Amino acid sequence: MDSRSRILTILGSMGAVLLIVLIVLLCTYDWKANTGSSAPSVQESTAASQDASSTGQIGSAVSSQVTPLDGHLIGGDPYGYMNDPTFFDVEHSDAFNAAMDQSGNLSIMATSVDRDLRVLVLDPNGDLVTGVSFNIKLVDSSDVTTRYRDLDQDGIIYAGTLAAGDYDVTLEPVEGYRVPLHSTRVTVKDRVEYIPIADISVLIKTEEEINAAIEDTASRADAIEDSDRTEIVTLQAGGTNHSAGIDVSSWQGDIDWDKVRESGIEFVIVRAGYRGSVTGTIVRDKYFEANVSGAQRAGLKVGVYFVTQAVTEAEAVEEASAVMEMCEGFDLELPIYLDVEGSNGGRGDLIDAETRTLVCEAFCRTLENSGQAGGVYACRYWLANNMDASRLDRYNVWLAEYRSTPLYNGYYSMWQYTSKGHIDGINGNVDFDIMYY
Repeated sequence: MDSRSRILTILGSMGAVLLIVLIVLLCTYDWKANTGSSAPSVQESTAASQDASSTGQIGSAVSSQVTPLDGHLIGGDPYGYMNDPTFFDVEHSDAFNAAMDQSGNLSIMATSVDRDLRVLVLDPNGDLVTGVSFNIKLVDSSDVTTRYRDLDQDGIIYAGTLAAGDYDVTLEPVEGYRVPLHSTRVTVKDRVEYIPIADISVLIKTEEEINAAIEDTASRADAIEDSDRTEIVTLQAGGTNHSAGIDVSSWQGDIDWDKVRESGIEFVIVRAGYRGSVTGTIVRDKYFEANVSGAQRAGLKVGVYFVTQAVTEAEAVEEASAVMEMCEGFDLELPIYLDVEGSNGGRGDLIDAETRTLVCEAFCRTLENSGQAGGVYACRYWLANNMDASRLDRYNVWLAEYRSTPLYNGYYSMWQYTSKGHIDGINGNVDFDIMYY
């Protein structure tokens, strides 16, 4: 045997020995002691995966095939969290609940209509936060700082007679609440723009939230005093150039609109709400939605009115914005009217004729700029003495004069001729109206 053959023989023998040693080691290795389970075969691994898929326990199947790496993973098991019953239980996680707690968070909303600023303090639900004397800090472009306080704790802070320009508004810290970390930049306008106010809904209250006995005090004393014995109290039927209608509010209570239509009524003007004569709060009529939807279902044309107590143009813009917010979702066929009348000494009674005329114009112009027809309701005495009616001719004038033939010689497109009408479907008195084409 030559040297080359001897070398190959020796290498083959050594390879055989090494193979035998490797087989012995594999056969004697304790799998349970070192991995916690017997060495899985291909068949076992496949069966485990199929079983897990059939039961939905995909995590369990994967875990049975992975060897934990002690010292590199917490607990040594990368899928251990699957066996923790509280891992996904956010309801009982104090840390999670603390992080998600928004109850004490505050935000502010600031708007300007005419050299003024109204700041609303809101909770996470967008509701006004009341019962707290919040303070705000205004810093103008010259770094002059002024502070205002919510003295009546209604969540609304008003700053009037401001110079036009940009202001940084900051809600100052208050115990028990988390205030915004940064200031809000607001531009104070130098003139009224007659455009709807965003998020006006925050200012609208229900009658359950206010004292209606002292706030809803509109009075038609001047119209009644101006009436004479010729007042028509029976319903005047519609004709070729006019239609018969009524106007209603919560004072009429529940109404059977089908009976109203069958009685000859063709249209109705529904009260959307009013501004309180004492506090100036904007209030929604509690029967508004029911009256509008009921009248429209009965096939009647519908318009809306709002009783004003505005004392500035800015407040008139608020009232127009509020009415449009209340009417959202309704398709009105007739105008929205501003009801201007006495309130037994309320805030709206105290302004002069020029201011009242500006209020009426601001209301109607705000509606007009939004594509909605506007108008003004008033009795003959108020049109002649408490405003400049000639400046309202471009809008729809609704005259209240309780006599057979009106003495008012100005323009009007609708006439309320009595407050003593009676009709099927309504208990008690109701106003009768004629609308001219």
